Amino acid sequence: MRGRRGDRMTINIQEHMAINVCPGPIRPIRQISDYFPRRGPSPEGGGQGFGEVPAGLAPLALAPPAALLGGTTPEDGAEMDSYDSDDATALGTLEFDLLYDQASCTLHCSILRAKGLKPMDFNGLADPYVKLHLLPGACKANKLKTKTQRNTLNPVWNEDLTYSGITDDDITHKVLRISVCDEDKLSHNEFIGETRIPLRRLKPSQKKHFNICLERQVPLASPSSMSAALRGISCYLKELEQAEQGPGLLEERGRILLSLSYSSPRRGLLVGIVRCAHLAAMDVNGYSDPYVKTYLRPDADKKSKHKTAVKKKTLNPEFNEEFFYEMELSALATKTLEVTVWDYDIGKSNDFIGGVSLGPGTRGEARKHWSDCLQQPDAALERWHTLTSELPPAAGALPST
Repeated sequence: MRGRRGDRMTINIQEHMAINVCPGPIRPIRQISDYFPRRGPSPEGGGQGFGEVPAGLAPLALAPPAALLGGTTPEDGAEMDSYDSDDATALGTLEFDLLYDQASCTLHCSILRAKGLKPMDFNGLADPYVKLHLLPGACKANKLKTKTQRNTLNPVWNEDLTYSGITDDDITHKVLRISVCDEDKLSHNEFIGETRIPLRRLKPSQKKHFNICLERQVPLASPSSMSAALRGISCYLKELEQAEQGPGLLEERGRILLSLSYSSPRRGLLVGIVRCAHLAAMDVNGYSDPYVKTYLRPDADKKSKHKTAVKKKTLNPEFNEEFFYEMELSALATKTLEVTVWDYDIGKSNDFIGGVSLGPGTRGEARKHWSDCLQQPDAALERWHTLTSELPPAAGALPST
């Protein structure tokens, strides 16, 4: 049916409600009606019939999605991505510096700026911040975080975040996860993107600059694949890297800086409890009230116990306390120093955070620190040690007071 000249054309409801539902970025549409057949004469008075489409244009239903996007079809051999086509570039980029100071056992992370972040708020902007985690390990224990920059997709932080107690072994095996998130005061914070840097890429005392595109979040292991011990500790979140290293891997609970020195004039061992770093949070407020206990085993007389003061509401306590064990140097060759860190609780049993043993029967850095102390009398040797979830058998039989 054709309309008569001079009659007012009625526009079909399709033209009002037409939406380009093809996947991918939205393309500008010059004239929506070009995607639908005309039901009357053209403005020039020509004779396009019912169901005809202007030359060079195809109806939306007839156009292949790949053709509308200017891409290739599956016949061309291109592998289709299950995510949005522009997701890889829409997350933004992050610029930062990393420096491993071998002398002070610290990892310096300088978070500089981000560009082109994905909009997360209704105003088309975001309130981004950056958080760091060392993997594998306890999330609460080693999380560092920048300040939040408001209403921007190109934030500038210029903040320095530092991990203490980083050893050469950590540089070999650890991975630094850097996540960018959007802060939302009315609901949960939203994840924007992340990047992961193996620390083995760093060289001691050489700053390395990074400018990297953010990626999607790597999926975590399902709860069914986690061990029973992991499910029982709510403040920890094991990552896939830890699962791949084997089921017998001990859980890290933080770091402790110990000083050992055998004093020849006093004929005894000086044990210095300097500080702890990145301890596991044991209280509901996200902190702990830590203190340290030491024993020199075997202890037939049960007189070797020493205990530091309690530091309130902190995961990075500084103790700077020293204990003395009167004993001949030759007798120390058969002794083992047990150091345990506890969370002080009022009205109930104290929680075990982590421990480490130093002696001839231990391994790695703990054994080397002990042997160096015996071989170098009167020299104060400070070393960082990793606290693990393994409670020494003797300590487990003792009350945690």
